[in-house]
Amino acid sequence: MRYISTRGGMPPKKFSKILLGGLAPDGGLAMPETYPEISQARLEELRGLTYPELAFEIISCFATDIPATDLRNIVERTYTSELFRSKEITPLKTLEPGLHILGLSNGPTLAFKDIAMQLLGNLFEYTLEKTGEVLNILGATSGDTGSSAEYAMRSKRGIRVFMLSPQGKMSHFQTAQMFSLQDPNIFNIAIRGVFDDCQDIVKAVSNDYAFKQRYRIGTVNSINWARIAAQIVYYFKGYFAATRSNAEKVSFAVPSGNFGNICAGHVARMMGLPIRRLILATNENEVLDEFFRTGCYRPRATAETVHTSSPSMDISKASNFERFIFDLTGRNAAKVKELWQSVDKGGAFDLAATPLWEKVKEFGFASGTSNHAARIATIRKVHEQYDLLVDPHTADGLKVGLEYREAGVPLICLETALPVKFSESIVEAVGHEPPRPAGYENLESLPQRYVVMNADTDAVKAFIVEQT
Repeated sequence: MRYISTRGGMPPKKFSKILLGGLAPDGGLAMPETYPEISQARLEELRGLTYPELAFEIISCFATDIPATDLRNIVERTYTSELFRSKEITPLKTLEPGLHILGLSNGPTLAFKDIAMQLLGNLFEYTLEKTGEVLNILGATSGDTGSSAEYAMRSKRGIRVFMLSPQGKMSHFQTAQMFSLQDPNIFNIAIRGVFDDCQDIVKAVSNDYAFKQRYRIGTVNSINWARIAAQIVYYFKGYFAATRSNAEKVSFAVPSGNFGNICAGHVARMMGLPIRRLILATNENEVLDEFFRTGCYRPRATAETVHTSSPSMDISKASNFERFIFDLTGRNAAKVKELWQSVDKGGAFDLAATPLWEKVKEFGFASGTSNHAARIATIRKVHEQYDLLVDPHTADGLKVGLEYREAGVPLICLETALPVKFSESIVEAVGHEPPRPAGYENLESLPQRYVVMNADTDAVKAFIVEQT
């Protein structure tokens, strides 16, 4: 398996060569030259596997240059019942026949990002040990990526993490999870701005090829293909858990901000997983929903990005969306490059009057939005009806997913995080605090270690240089 850029300017590379990088040298995103095809017979073989076994089979399709014995060992060390507090790793919670939540938040930071990030940490360490190199990870987070990355990379040999987050825009729990870490290889940078400002800085640094090479800059954001590959696994696992035979189709409802989680579902569908619909749910920042309704992709400026009660989705520039458009165009890198020239300059593109807009329907997407009142009502309803608490992002996914629910088609909503990470909304919805897992009792009172900066790429670069 080799990887190319969505913008056509990168010679094909092996998995290990794209693993440690972020953007391709031409500013595009790494994509496999072709998707592996899972036949019906192969699907049947995969159905009965444990999570680590399934993860090995799926990820080995993409990481073909890592010896099978080594990859199996990495996967087995990652997906343990001790780390994820569940033998199933991603247990399926059935609310009623045909309606499920896929539990993705059992890892160390109580969010779905742990599923991919714990694997990424072990892959990074393995690869760096082989080369003797060091890696400075630069990332941006709207809430959960940061803590998941830091907990996966803390104390890893040869790795430093520089994590940008929008100052004052995350929940108190999310902020404390990150800023309370005292590991010397972890650096938290609170940016005066919104998530998109943080993401723009990461992209700007990644696009400075000389700086990136000199200071060995890598990324853990979902622009890293390994994260997408790891997330594909739980779509297969969720499908098998919710069905009895491969003749059935299911729909997935996915809370979406940066398009990474649902992009993994798109790839799973392209590989042959019987997915009827991928239901994309946004919050008040409805850039992605606008595209799937109208054909217009118009990222918003910082001033237009709304701070909401599902803050991990407060994103107006969806990095992974470029991967979908690459597939939509028939992998026409020149077309993608043309479209993103406008986006990168703060503009938009509109496919409504083009043949591409008709093709969108072939990929099985549906979309919708939620808002604060709707998510609070959904949290309350799920608690009353099913005696289950869900976080605000999962509530957004359920709200939109139920709007598209079809008789006879199992609906699986992907869980984003445990409710404790967003206790203010839970209290508003049900009148009491959500339960805290053991070990998180006094998190917010721990000492915090971070620096505050303006949204200034040069200042972030200078900080990285100071610490290396």
